[in-house]
Amino acid sequence: MSLLILIASILLLLLLISGVKLNAFIALIIAAFFVGIAKQMPFPDLINSIQSGIGSTLGSLILIIAFGVILGNLLSDSGAAQRISSVMIDSFGIRHIKWAMVITGFSVGISMFYNAGFIILIPMVFAVAKSTKQPIIYLGIAMASALSITHGFLPPHPGPTAIAVIFKANIGKTLLYGLLVALPALFVAGIVFPEFIKKIQAFPPKGLFESKTFAEAEMPSFQISILTALVPVFLMGTATFSELILAEGSIRSVLLFIGNPTTSMLIAVLFAVFSLGIFRGRKMQDIMDKSGSAMSSATMIILIIAAGGAFKQVLIDSGMGNDLSTFFEKSSLSPLFLGWLIATIIRIALGSATVAGLTAAGIVQPLVLASGVSPELMVLSIGAGSLMCSHVNDTGFWMFKEYFGISISDTFKTWTVMETIIGVMGLIGVLVLNLWIK
Repeated sequence: MSLLILIASILLLLLLISGVKLNAFIALIIAAFFVGIAKQMPFPDLINSIQSGIGSTLGSLILIIAFGVILGNLLSDSGAAQRISSVMIDSFGIRHIKWAMVITGFSVGISMFYNAGFIILIPMVFAVAKSTKQPIIYLGIAMASALSITHGFLPPHPGPTAIAVIFKANIGKTLLYGLLVALPALFVAGIVFPEFIKKIQAFPPKGLFESKTFAEAEMPSFQISILTALVPVFLMGTATFSELILAEGSIRSVLLFIGNPTTSMLIAVLFAVFSLGIFRGRKMQDIMDKSGSAMSSATMIILIIAAGGAFKQVLIDSGMGNDLSTFFEKSSLSPLFLGWLIATIIRIALGSATVAGLTAAGIVQPLVLASGVSPELMVLSIGAGSLMCSHVNDTGFWMFKEYFGISISDTFKTWTVMETIIGVMGLIGVLVLNLWIK
């Protein structure tokens, strides 16, 4: 019965989001109520479960999201993102231009939301394609694959960070393992796959990319730009390594504090305020005004994550997770594969990678606790599944289609296949790592 209720709740979500066109935040809350009522939860308990899910999800996440938005805005508004791109292109040359786009996308994507990174880098893709005479889609897929991988696998992005909170996974280890999984996926999706789609032509709308292009003197140096983008990664990575190699003591405690996701993102923002703002003659008021405007763009992301947390908590508190655990306990499937599979199914049904990841995490959480599998690897397996098979119910699908001006058929051949490659390679990477990490 629980499985039928779960399937019905997912179908309800699909109907509300894709059919009725209801906002995902409202749809997730309705789905949470549906599950609680169907499982005959007392109404006060149902309300408390929804509120608890929102609080527990956002409590350790909202600051990371907020600081991530501000950091991304500072990188783009200062010209640092453009500087990173231009130097990479000059360094790799035309023959290896894909590598420049992949590394640029990866560097910028680590600290930016996918949509923000895409909008910032897409004009550069067209500029590079024009100057190097390379196919636009060929370069666009290389860039988009890097942004998608960072969005799906690497903290401090909201999806993997929120899933890590659910599984109580170590954020630093998740980032470290995520990098190991991301690199092979990035090579196949961003370097190998574009060779098969070079003949697909793009016809972007005229005038679409008349965004600001910074003059040479307006941009910060490459060293400052790349350092600022990677500050949170350096800090979290240092904390992870200190936990592995240093004995308990004051130095390790300090490094762990500095490498905490919230602390490291705050340090990165403060560093960026001065390195990309104050030291380059910008006024603090102007920096804060634009950062505040950028924050408004993250409001709906935060609300959807909160609603996903509420839905997850109702699944747990209603006993759904335990029922499904019992249903799947005779299965020979690894929890890593099962989490990936459930996330894939929900991704196909609903389109949202974040919703797919959070929902799948709530479903398999009891299995993870019982199996003893690495919670960090569970984060990555579900993250990989949440990227699978993007199609017409995903905003990323339409963004890619419209910006490049290609047909729906060609979008399936390029964007959808790329996302699926990343998801499959991510699962393979997780299963290989699982052989070594116990």
